[in-house]
Amino acid sequence: MTEIISVRFRPGSKQYYFDPNGQKVSDGTNVVVETGKGLEFGTCVHGNTMIEDEAVVQPLRPLIRIANPDDIARALENRRLEAEALRLCKKLITQHKLDMKLVSVEYSFDAAKVIFFFTAENRVDFRSLVKDLANTLHARIELRQIGVRDEARILGGFGSCGKPFCCSQFLGDFQPVSIKMAKTQSLSLNPTKISGTCGRLMCCLKYEQDAYEDAMKRCPKVESFVECPDGVGTITSVNLLKETVKVKLEDSTEQPRNYLTSEIRVVRSGKGKRPEDYVAPPQEELDKLRDPQAEMARTGRVGGQTVSLSEALDQFLGIDPQEEQSGDRREKGKSRRRKEIPVQPAEKPKSGKGKVVNERPAVRAMRQAAARQEAAQQAQAAQPSPTSTDTSRRRPPRTRRPEGGSTPPTDSDNG
Repeated sequence: MTEIISVRFRPGSKQYYFDPNGQKVSDGTNVVVETGKGLEFGTCVHGNTMIEDEAVVQPLRPLIRIANPDDIARALENRRLEAEALRLCKKLITQHKLDMKLVSVEYSFDAAKVIFFFTAENRVDFRSLVKDLANTLHARIELRQIGVRDEARILGGFGSCGKPFCCSQFLGDFQPVSIKMAKTQSLSLNPTKISGTCGRLMCCLKYEQDAYEDAMKRCPKVESFVECPDGVGTITSVNLLKETVKVKLEDSTEQPRNYLTSEIRVVRSGKGKRPEDYVAPPQEELDKLRDPQAEMARTGRVGGQTVSLSEALDQFLGIDPQEEQSGDRREKGKSRRRKEIPVQPAEKPKSGKGKVVNERPAVRAMRQAAARQEAAQQAQAAQPSPTSTDTSRRRPPRTRRPEGGSTPPTDSDNG
């Protein structure tokens, strides 16, 4: 194990390892270290850390000192000189009519060397530009051509995701990115959607590539001939994130159905002809591939039978109704009594607008159903009969003859 500190010289630049030389350095501390270019002023990103010897590139250069006020003042002065040199170089580029774009300027810590970073599509003859810069700045001049990715890292900005560029925040080295990664992740191949501000493919395509490649090993290929719980068919599409496939059944004219990769059995991988001696297995064997939870989520049925909402929730949550009833007998007895005893209206609160509080959902539902039934009965009783418009012509009700055979006396008999 080797003790190191991680130092960054510019915001968003690469981190370098240095030997702390027996000193304790905390994160965010300004330090002066020895590099191949001489002394350099930087910021400690990670303090004293122990890492494996294989991760260190030898020789490991030492930490000279923790920056003092004079070092910080010199670094600020160099930043001021860099801004002036940037304006001067742009003016000279315009005068010499050079086809190049100046990106940034860096002064060495001792101000003896100035490095100009630029981008250009073609080769540029800048010898006259270097002479003018050397005569004006009185320092060693170096012009370095960089790519568009390095330009985006130095200048910074915001990507299409709304966040700062990854290259200017945490990426140490640029990883190779290809169009095959976009195809593997089923992304749109529109260049404007998969390219960054720099005009190259986005670096974030590399982040999830390993996960997609691992999922591809478990998922079948498109156009594969497979067996599924509902028969045999051909895969039309594959969802790597959900690990599901769409299968077009041979004996069905319906749309392709969704299945989990665990519910299918591959007979032929990829494109090709159907095996000549292949015979579809019986339905009993295909039913063994069926996943109850997946079928319930897909169709609301299990084994061809409709599943109620409560049963579907129990199956989804993994609850056994029999164990739940045996484990809570008191609730079971309460539910039985609710069916036998009429539900009394809940007491209303003393204050407020008459809203019932702390009422169970089952009691509330039964109370509302009883209220609706009572209202329907009252409405039916209040509605007049179509034959009861004229009450004066109604015939008197017929009385039932007693069992003895005699009729009750009437007014006409007495008269």
